[in-house]
This record gives sequence, structure tokens and C-alpha cells, in this order.
Amino acid sequence: LTCTTSPFSDMMQEIHANGPYGVSQASDVTDDNATKMRTITDLVGLARFILSPECRSVVILTGAGVSVASGIPDFRSPGGMYDTLRPELITATQSQRRMMAIDPTYVVEKGMFVNNAFPYLEVRRPFILGVRDRKWKPTIAHHFANLLHTKTGKLTRVFTQNIDGLTNAVNLPDEKIVPVHGTICKVSCETCGEDSNFDEFCDEVERKIKDIYDPRNGPEESTPIRCKSCGNATVKPRTVLFGSSLPEEFFVRAEED
Repeated sequence: LTCTTSPFSDMMQEIHANGPYGVSQASDVTDDNATKMRTITDLVGLARFILSPECRSVVILTGAGVSVASGIPDFRSPGGMYDTLRPELITATQSQRRMMAIDPTYVVEKGMFVNNAFPYLEVRRPFILGVRDRKWKPTIAHHFANLLHTKTGKLTRVFTQNIDGLTNAVNLPDEKIVPVHGTICKVSCETCGEDSNFDEFCDEVERKIKDIYDPRNGPEESTPIRCKSCGNATVKPRTVLFGSSLPEEFFVRAEED
């Protein structure tokens, strides 16, 4: 979110002083809610509508753009997976490397992970450890969601497609957040579903998974991280792989909200 006007909190003070719609915005708003949203073309107008009695519930859907400003590239941005992926360095068969060279999303594909967890873990290693070390901070967009909750009480839900956990880092209650694509911050076994401790998992990633971007940071070769329950090498952050279903919570909350 790029804001070229005054901060949102300043807008709220101005709006409380001038009334919910201020000046010209009120004349553009009809009784039809869809029309209202179409006529709101600036941040001040949006803030006025949110603070008005006619706005009773706010649901937010966020994607990669809200976290790019914190320094996390999306898949296709410079520094993102499409830009930096080097299949020849990944622990994989030649056929698996060819698949990743053709389509980098095979790194996060379920069939690939079940057969060979190393592509996912090696590519995700810096991200997993960066989240543990709190390398990235929430942006104004994340704080905006918390502001809606604490200052207006009208935030019903944030549906976030991001897995970085930054929406949780602004002290929003867990029940206000639906991680549509899962989260890096929780760990479980893809085979049996057994949960694992995030910090302990990160320690294993640091010890057992090689750093394909800077080999000085890890072991020379990757070794499996096995589930303590079923013994399979399919322990990973609780993110949704390509070919997997979205979490049940998404469908339940989407229907409710």
C-alpha cells in the first residue's frame, strides 16, 4: 500500500471532526452498497465510508503485494523464486531438475515434495530461517488491518494468501485471520499430519538442509528431516502445496463472512 496523503490515523481524526462523509463524497453515495464502493476513489473517501454507520463489516483479502514492501519478493519479482532458482544446485534427480527448470512451481508441488522434500526445503531455507529470526517487519498494509480492528471494531476477517506470518505480527486475534495458503510459522508432517515445534524444526533446517544460495551457511549435503510420529521425511511448514486443497477453515469462513 502506497499512501501519498496523510497517514490513515490522521485522516480518522479529520473525519471525526468533519463528520462521516465530510464534503463532496456524501453526494456521490447512493443506497446501493456496490455503487458506494464504486464511487469511493480516494483514501479519505474510503475512510469516511468505513467510519460511517452504513459500513458494518470489513473483510480484507491480501496477496504478495502487501509484503513486498517489507522486503519479501513475490515469485515473479527480481529476487523471487522465478528469478533466483537454479535447479542444478538442488538435491534432485535430473528429471526433477528438468521439471523445475521448465516450471519453477514444481519446487512447491505436492507430488514433488512427497517424493523428494529437498527442493522445497533448500529453496525455502532462507525464508524459513528469516521468519524465525524476524528478518521482515509488517508494512503499513498489515497495520491498517489492525487499525480497523482496534479503532472501528468493524474488521470481520483478513483472508491472506501470504505465508510469511506478518499479518499475525500486528497483534490481530488469530480468529480474525485466515491463512488461505497456510503459514511458514507452523510445522506439520505432510504424510500423517503430526505437528512439530517450529523452533526445533528451524534448528533441523539449519543443521540438515544445505544453503544453495550461500554454501558457507549450512552443511555440504542435505539430509532428511523425519517425522517423529511416522518416520517419513515429509515434515514442512504448514503451507499449501500446489495440488493440495485449501484449508477447510477458508471454505467455512468464506461462507460465514
